Amino acid sequence: MDNSSQYASRRQFIKTTGSAVVGGSLAIPMINTIPAFSKGNADTIKVGLIGCGGRGTGAANQAMKADPNVKLVAMADAFEDRLQSSMENLKKGHGDKVAVDPEHQFIGFDAYQKVIDSDVDVVLLATPPGFRPQHLSAAVAAKKHVFAEKPLAVDGPGVRQVMAAAKKAKENNTALMSGFCWRYHEPKRATFGKILDGAVGNIGTVYNTYNTGTLWSKERQPEWTEVEYQLRNWLYYKWLSGDHITEQAVHSLDMMSWALGDKHPMSAVGTGGRQVRTDNKFGHIYDHFAIVYDYGDGQKGIHMSRQQFNCANSYSVEVSGDQGHAMVDCIKGVHEIKGEDKWRYRGESNDMYQTEHDELFASIRNGSPVNDGDFMAQSTLLAIMGRMAAYTGQIVTYDEALNSQEKLGPENYSWDLEYPVAAVPMPGIQDGVGY
Repeated sequence: MDNSSQYASRRQFIKTTGSAVVGGSLAIPMINTIPAFSKGNADTIKVGLIGCGGRGTGAANQAMKADPNVKLVAMADAFEDRLQSSMENLKKGHGDKVAVDPEHQFIGFDAYQKVIDSDVDVVLLATPPGFRPQHLSAAVAAKKHVFAEKPLAVDGPGVRQVMAAAKKAKENNTALMSGFCWRYHEPKRATFGKILDGAVGNIGTVYNTYNTGTLWSKERQPEWTEVEYQLRNWLYYKWLSGDHITEQAVHSLDMMSWALGDKHPMSAVGTGGRQVRTDNKFGHIYDHFAIVYDYGDGQKGIHMSRQQFNCANSYSVEVSGDQGHAMVDCIKGVHEIKGEDKWRYRGESNDMYQTEHDELFASIRNGSPVNDGDFMAQSTLLAIMGRMAAYTGQIVTYDEALNSQEKLGPENYSWDLEYPVAAVPMPGIQDGVGY
């Protein structure tokens, strides 16, 4: 199956669902036992879904395909309509493997904790990323196996919380799978494997892009509070999405990091802005970014991303070394290396979304749980670092991004809380700190 077919298949399954969110308090109960799954496929693995939008519905679909004895037994979302439409779609595909009784259909800001506190073994985290660190910490503290969609955070404090949770998951011997799906795509595994084995020699530059059109937005309804409006349009508020460099283009930054062995850059500098997508319905985020990451000794990572209609699209990674050049094109499905030893991937492709869950559940069954913690936190931080550089117009070091005290979003959530929308950041003037 080529890449376009993978996307079409996934989009077809989730086409009637959208994205939604849950949040809640920081109270974290401890559970003292870890599911062993030591009897092959004899034991049913019980799954809980937190975030019933399109990506969450897709993840639940893939989880139930990953193992013959998996059941979805609990669901959570901020919105009743999202949960019900997700459950209806999943039942059409999986029948009685969807066993979510009314007592395990949780709605509201504290719904995530109710799923975690229920008798589930695996938790799927697919809310907007602003909630991810809190939800991940709670799930790991409860010794649940976790699939966490990318990105993992929207700010420095969130990344530090994710790092701590990933470390704790290792100590617990519980699985932690990230939503950086390209790491599970066989053509890219082969290509980046060759790059890391020296196929292009010493790497000088990694150029990566995520240039695409604009995305959906939902019209404000009279009965919606300001909070609900922002949650239903979460892409356009940085406290929820981290801006599109974090929410979407982080995939390209992850592949850049992969090519460089996941070492961290020294600093980043760049630009960005809001040229075309200026209507209030698009919140306060940018519509384009251009960032240069400095890895030292002349080695650079160059990133470009935009969400603008009627422009040339590009979703690729080019790795230039002193012995060759590698191209990974996510739109055309090209994976090749040019140089002294020419190579092109000609093997089978795979549905990387499904492979993620296949490998997650297999790792649980065999007692060697996967842990993506290191690279998933690193790649998330690269996106945050780039956003900080573009918003401020300053050089931002890796340590400054990691240790930043800027916390996006409120400490507590309620439906009647007024969320001020910060001004669009103006480089060299102010960062638009806050929501």
